[in-house]
Amino acid sequence: KAAEPRSDSSGPRRGSFCDRHCAIINNVQGDLSDLGCHLHCPRVPPAMCSPSCCQQHLDEVCESCMVKTTLTAENAVEAHKLSNNYKFGFKKWKSHVTARPWEDRSEIVKELYSDLNVIRSSGGSTMTCGNVLYLLLFGWWLSLLYVLLAAVMLITIVGAPYGQLCWDLAGYFLWPFGKVIQKAEVPKSRRALGACEASAEAHGAGETSPLLGGPMLHRWHPRCWADTKHWQRAGTVVWLCLGYPVLVLAHGLVCVTAWLLIVLIPVAKLSTRTITSVLLQPPEQVLIRRLKMTEVPLEGEVILCCYHAVNLYYYKYAVDGINVFAVNLLPLVLVTLVLGYVDSHNHLTSSSVKFTLALLSIMPLSYYIGMAIASISAQSNFAVGAVVNATFGSITELTFYITALIKGSREGNHCYAEIVKSALTGTLVGCVLFVPGLCMVIGGIRHQEQRFNSRSAGVSSALLFLSVGGVFAPTLFSKVYGKLVCGECHNITQNPLGHYLCHNCHFDLMDNNGTLYYSHVQPLVYTVSLLLPAAYLIGLFFTLKTHSHIYDIHISDCHMPGHHHSAVVHWSRWQALVILLLSTLCMSACADLATEHINPILTNSTISQYFIGVTVLAMVPELPEIVNGIQFALQNNLSLSIEIGNCIAVQVCMLQIPILVLFTIFYPTNFMLVFSDLHVYASMFSVVLMNYIFMDGKCDYFQGTVLVMVYFILLAVYFFAPSPSGC
Repeated sequence: KAAEPRSDSSGPRRGSFCDRHCAIINNVQGDLSDLGCHLHCPRVPPAMCSPSCCQQHLDEVCESCMVKTTLTAENAVEAHKLSNNYKFGFKKWKSHVTARPWEDRSEIVKELYSDLNVIRSSGGSTMTCGNVLYLLLFGWWLSLLYVLLAAVMLITIVGAPYGQLCWDLAGYFLWPFGKVIQKAEVPKSRRALGACEASAEAHGAGETSPLLGGPMLHRWHPRCWADTKHWQRAGTVVWLCLGYPVLVLAHGLVCVTAWLLIVLIPVAKLSTRTITSVLLQPPEQVLIRRLKMTEVPLEGEVILCCYHAVNLYYYKYAVDGINVFAVNLLPLVLVTLVLGYVDSHNHLTSSSVKFTLALLSIMPLSYYIGMAIASISAQSNFAVGAVVNATFGSITELTFYITALIKGSREGNHCYAEIVKSALTGTLVGCVLFVPGLCMVIGGIRHQEQRFNSRSAGVSSALLFLSVGGVFAPTLFSKVYGKLVCGECHNITQNPLGHYLCHNCHFDLMDNNGTLYYSHVQPLVYTVSLLLPAAYLIGLFFTLKTHSHIYDIHISDCHMPGHHHSAVVHWSRWQALVILLLSTLCMSACADLATEHINPILTNSTISQYFIGVTVLAMVPELPEIVNGIQFALQNNLSLSIEIGNCIAVQVCMLQIPILVLFTIFYPTNFMLVFSDLHVYASMFSVVLMNYIFMDGKCDYFQGTVLVMVYFILLAVYFFAPSPSGC
């Protein structure tokens, strides 16, 4: 979008004239994505840039527009994050590491963080499927519980007011929608309590409200009940001993269940506010009434007002910058670690269950590691961000691979090395075909044609060609010079000179005491493992120094008035570092459990081990990145979606595999950089097809469908392929 001119006398905004011309080129060439091309005059300070300057450099600017990918950031911290992601080529593409201004959010998102104390002029019909679901899951038994507690409190005599309150709340929680709970007006001598509550409300407004609901009233502070004798009543004591604990347990169960279901988070907020506010009010001050569509509400503080139990947009909800799905999966990590190390003899669960839990636990841990990496690198200079990315960028995959190789070496089982090779190939093929293909399909549903920077994609494609050629060079060398050895051969024609059918054939590299391998193949492996990281560094130097104009990332000039704010990060550097270390430690434990319990699956399953490696072990850790790629594609920013897959694939070949080769030098394992024919053909065909699709810098859902279908065809080949010999 072209920048709006300022209303003051400082002249037009920087680059507005150039932006209009670049926008025209952007619409014609389609090489910049819809993030816009915000360019200013080269080598001219912002204060000195004028329309005449831009006119003077128009040809140079517009020519650079055709080859640049200009990304806009909301603040300096987000610009650092985008720079590290897009230039450095690491794959942790988290959406935001800073808190977005409240006024910049959409009304849908604002509603997610709002408290249930707002009366709408027109709330719509309350007879919805989500409200009926609440009735079936929680409403009926909550109402019954309140009826029973009402009878108990009435029997105690002194708790009769609370019995009446429970009776009224029984009808409310049976169907709370379209009803309001208000606090009756108090005399002037007792308004100190109301002032304390209002202070608490003001203190907790905005997105920083408590986890499951609105701001908690500071009722436990002595100042908040110094002017009332409510807490000294005998009925209140009986209520706090008999009724309130039972309701806390019941509403706590509702709160946890609704929170885990995500779309029912409004019910969780309803229960939390009931525990912290409604049930602690004096019973004579709680008013429950039904609102009509055109009725003006009575005066008084609104405590609860809910219209709908289900909101499908709560998948966008975040707690301290952490997506709600990642928050809900944290208990899964704890359950996995407890079951894995306490029940070591499989008395409670089987190995298959533990393996599945360990694999699923890798997903939230991968999210936390990526978020911590993005937070640290965004708040640091490029050198620190590079070190952190290089150290922890592939920690998820490398942890699993190394633990699997160690276990295979201890047991003398070479099948673990084959599983690692299958996982490496599966990650490569999946990130080259499935990730960009799926993003094209989903993005193509919303956008008829999507365009991306073919120049930057060409850099990644060249690195990918180089890396694939280097990784499979030892394999091709062994095919040429290795000796073909077969396990068993049968004469089909019963003629000594006839045809023979042989099984379990492979190229033997250990002939003559391993002369071929140790004298020729192994030195080639070490050479390739040194050249690939060197090529990666040259690629970084290309994109960061000599040809940095391909990637142009800076703070956007077209901020709205609400955008002028200081960046408030979700996690500080020290907080992110602690989370990074803890997540890495838990990741190592989950990877150890996964490799510990994978053997029964490999031996008892009828599915090919190749298929298990290229699907489950390869793609499950990459699910957070796939989700990020889909989000970018829906925003018509396909360049980032493509870069996600390319960066992961380049990392596999140029960083992860050389690190595994280096590890085998210090800790001998069964891992040899010689892949099966199926891995070689699948990887090379995938890279060639991907480069052909990305040649023209534009795509649609049909091309994405082609990539996805080819990926599924390769999966079918792996599914029906026999397992590696000896496994």
